[in-house]
Amino acid sequence: MNRKDLIDRLQELYYNEDSRVTINPHSSQRVAMVYPNTYFVGMSNLGLHIIYEEINLRPDSVCERIFLPEKKELDAYDKTKMPLMSVETQRPMHQFDVVAFDVTFEMDYFNIPLMLRHGRVPVMSADRTEFDPIVIAGGPCTTFNPEPFADFIDACVIGEGEGLVTRLLDRIREGRNNGESRADIIASLASIEGIYVPTLYTPIYEDNRFIGYTLAEKAPKTIKRHFEPLTSGGETVIATDFTEFGAMYIIEVARGCGRHCRFCMAGYCFRVPRVRPLEVLKEGVDRAHALGKKVGLMGAAISDYPEVDELVTYIRSKEMRYSCASLRADSLTQAVVDGLADSGQKTITIAPETGSERLRRVINKGISEDNLRTAAQLSAKSGIQHMRLYIMVGLPTETDEDIDAIIGLAERTQAHMAEVGCNGRLTLSINPFIPKPFTPFQWAPMDNQKTVERKLQYIKKSLQKNRRIEVLIESPKEAYIQGVLARGDRRLSRVIAACAMDKGSKSFKPEMKAAGLDMDDFNYRERQFDEYLPWSHLDMGMKEGYLELEWQRALDEAYTPPCMEGCKRCGVCQ
Repeated sequence: MNRKDLIDRLQELYYNEDSRVTINPHSSQRVAMVYPNTYFVGMSNLGLHIIYEEINLRPDSVCERIFLPEKKELDAYDKTKMPLMSVETQRPMHQFDVVAFDVTFEMDYFNIPLMLRHGRVPVMSADRTEFDPIVIAGGPCTTFNPEPFADFIDACVIGEGEGLVTRLLDRIREGRNNGESRADIIASLASIEGIYVPTLYTPIYEDNRFIGYTLAEKAPKTIKRHFEPLTSGGETVIATDFTEFGAMYIIEVARGCGRHCRFCMAGYCFRVPRVRPLEVLKEGVDRAHALGKKVGLMGAAISDYPEVDELVTYIRSKEMRYSCASLRADSLTQAVVDGLADSGQKTITIAPETGSERLRRVINKGISEDNLRTAAQLSAKSGIQHMRLYIMVGLPTETDEDIDAIIGLAERTQAHMAEVGCNGRLTLSINPFIPKPFTPFQWAPMDNQKTVERKLQYIKKSLQKNRRIEVLIESPKEAYIQGVLARGDRRLSRVIAACAMDKGSKSFKPEMKAAGLDMDDFNYRERQFDEYLPWSHLDMGMKEGYLELEWQRALDEAYTPPCMEGCKRCGVCQ
């Protein structure tokens, strides 16, 4: 591929899009929205669409998108010495005023320094000059722990970007109009609630272990998460066929979850649970209909939406198809399942997370085998023949009996499927458990990798004779890299940068060793309640001691009921 081929490829992507917003490439403030993965993956991310629209609706700003090129294209960028360019106008990354990364998955961390380097922006924030863009980051990973990639970023959005990105861009514009230095503008961003400026917080290490931060003058002691009511629609802004969900028009039904599953970072970092009004969702459905797209309903648990039957009935009244990002067996309705069947869906997906009732009490997952049997019955009645169960291995307090319970649950569920007329396949999708910040399990060690591998093979071998049961296993090796990244500190930035110059995540273990860092210590060490963690300066709104209390309730196998109106239990609604 030559220079013309690279430009033609970007123009082809752009011309095949159907966008609800019109950009003005001549606006005075130029923002690059960067997704650290390919166009195919990134354009499925609804957060990118929402922020893209907000910035482009500003009269004085333009937002363009930059994605990680496919492998062959990236080699061509290397060969031709071309910088990474935007989809809209093929503007090089380094010519933007602001470069904004949307960080959603830990394994994408390795692509941040790679893209900065290819975009001709200095990888380390400390190396940037007055002529370089201000680099910001947002998204779920930035919210719960940005430290592993903090050395690459000038300012982080903690929480949800809607509204906050406008205030951030206003401050940058004001500072530049007033002739302020780049460093002064970045430092001033810390005065905006929800913005974290890493350079104002110097990590302290003792005996090769992180113990806290030294704060610069005027740096806030804590950075409070930003979130707002869902007053407008959150849906696809740019429709394109060339993406993972290309046939779909994505509509966010709700945000946050009040179910209190103790392993789930999203359930703690995106409280309060909020739903969009039914009339707003119907307007989104109408726009999907005009484009001839299938509706993709997005949310923590679509079946928990209070008016879900009315919503799917409206979609079906327009003779449209739909799919759901997630369902709960205990709130599943026949109307939802019938609509999925009519939409051509062949598999119903449920997440019991583990096989034993005991361990579901530990993680506060309020799903029973009766709920799974009901889901099978609803599926059989609608004609859906296959079922998929999401399972985790390596959860806190897990025993060999809990592993045997996974096998038993699979066999009983498949047998019940056959009894009610579901003659298809039961698929177990099994992943190693990864402790995440801002959950009651944030202090817990990961289960040993070799132990987890043994458990996974035991499950697979035990079920291999049943041809109606399929076992799919995620690579434990990658999960243990994610484990380090999820709870890591700022020393990982240089490790990630070194990996980006080599073989990406495949270089992680040797680069960790070269940096004098122990992966086992990051993953297997139990943290203490009084430890200052790399994310302890971020405030999700929960009252002091709440997560510790939930950890104890997990050990006691005590049930925590869902969020409800007027509840003040966790502190977010104070």
